[in-house]
Amino acid sequence: MRNNKVALIVVDALRFDTACSHMGFMQHLIERKMAARYEVCSEVPSLSRPLYETILTGTPPIVHGVTSNMTVRLSVQNSLFHLAKSNGLTTAAAAYYWVSELYNRAPFMHMEDRLQFDTQLPIENGLFYFEDHYPDSHLFADAVWLMDQKQPDFLYIHPMNVDDDGHKFTSDSLQYRNRVLAVDALLSMFIPKCMAQGYEIIVTADHGMTRDGNHGGTTAEDRHVPLFVISNYVKAGIKNGIVSQLQIAPLCCHLLNIEPSEEMVPLLLEGVHALKKA
Repeated sequence: MRNNKVALIVVDALRFDTACSHMGFMQHLIERKMAARYEVCSEVPSLSRPLYETILTGTPPIVHGVTSNMTVRLSVQNSLFHLAKSNGLTTAAAAYYWVSELYNRAPFMHMEDRLQFDTQLPIENGLFYFEDHYPDSHLFADAVWLMDQKQPDFLYIHPMNVDDDGHKFTSDSLQYRNRVLAVDALLSMFIPKCMAQGYEIIVTADHGMTRDGNHGGTTAEDRHVPLFVISNYVKAGIKNGIVSQLQIAPLCCHLLNIEPSEEMVPLLLEGVHALKKA
């Protein structure tokens, strides 16, 4: 069996309903039967650092122990980066510095850790930013550089501007909605590049955003996020029902064709096909 390449894109604070109404390119892929869309309910607390860890390890906060944004330490779980490396695959990330603190080095040293290229680390090739307003356009350009120059098997991309505008202006604002339009436009340029290089592509979010300009609670505004999958191994179309965020990590393992960790739940997503032999 061959290994696939996977690009996992986590758009920070992208609500499910706003993704459905404002991401025209992603809807185009669905209508052309090139993408699947699921509705995901995040774990709680619906905060960024705990849910980065949940997405990348497939474990809930009570298990992985990162229960707030103030928990600054390396992960003690088997993340997708660790699993990829143990299977001889290469890893890369263009992401917020909290991701580096979870998997490479903690605490993050701002003047030293922005660029990380070390094959001994779980994230072998890392371009990390530390300002929430770091432009998404630059972040996707960083990801393209990693894809072209390092050709990672597992590439993690994490833009922050949707979250930044949600906190500044609330989810019920033209700024938030326009930022979702803007990230969709960036995806319309980035995703074809990924497809041309043979990546299976996942687009999701850690949590949502409320009309109060925050997140962390239990409402659908806080917790319901999209999951788009562009893969020959996932049947295209809009899926009914709500799925657990814990499904994302085992889905990545399935698409990478590696064994999930013992802590991950079984993969139960509708429409997922078995991988074909090389």
